[in-house]
Amino acid sequence: MDAPPPQEDCTPFLRIAGYLEVMQLNAPRIIEANIEQGFLLLSDLGSHLYLTSLTENPESAGTLYGDAIRALATMQQNGSAYQSLLPPYDDGLLRFELSLFHDWLCEQHVGIEFSTEDEVRWQALCDVLVANALDQVQVFVHRDYHSRNLMLSDSDNPGILDFQDAVEGPLTYDLVSLLKDCYVRWPAAQVREWALSFYSHLDDEVRAHVDATSFLRQFDLMGVQRHLKAAGIFARLNHRDGKPGYMADIPRTLEYIVELGPQYAELEFVVELINNQCLPALENES
Repeated sequence: MDAPPPQEDCTPFLRIAGYLEVMQLNAPRIIEANIEQGFLLLSDLGSHLYLTSLTENPESAGTLYGDAIRALATMQQNGSAYQSLLPPYDDGLLRFELSLFHDWLCEQHVGIEFSTEDEVRWQALCDVLVANALDQVQVFVHRDYHSRNLMLSDSDNPGILDFQDAVEGPLTYDLVSLLKDCYVRWPAAQVREWALSFYSHLDDEVRAHVDATSFLRQFDLMGVQRHLKAAGIFARLNHRDGKPGYMADIPRTLEYIVELGPQYAELEFVVELINNQCLPALENES
């Protein structure tokens, strides 16, 4: 890894890699490190992304997601010793992430001008999504646990990458990143089945705190926060960083939110916004 110190701080990567090693999860091991010059020598997890396997061999999904869910459970259980050492996924960070959708996709890309009433409805939605995140059991959160950051491994599957932004945050965040992936999509019934499988293996103490119905609501609304954030990031990558490649992933990402509209009245504003303005604008570009 070449991480020039003026642009990158590799200290969080080193620290989290150490935590994952103690947890006995399959992540890059640090062989040598020169922090002053930003050079790390890491063990190699290969080049076979989960996304490639899932796309080319969809029948492998059950096995691959089973492995990834078990690894996530280990991360949360064994990560309890380290989560208080991580930055908190707090109110400020959650709201900043939501602002990315508002500012970069809606305003910058689509050209939407929010009225005073729109802003009130948007803030009401943000309040619901932030409260949902903060009210959950707080755990060790990888923060980008999805098919482009998981590697297919012959043993101790999966290999886990891109963990340097780990935080202490909501129980369902990594699970929804995994199962409602911005890059590959599965039927809602299958996602629900995998989510409930994860729930069934949680500690008794956690399940005593949140029943299955409440867990699924937390999972769904956490997905809305993440997908709004991701859509905003994809638009920002296009406009600010000159990286348009992720724009094609925005419709898939937003369709997760539209899919939930009939179940959650509090999503009415954003579902209307996506259906009436965002998706038509994106479709006209394709």
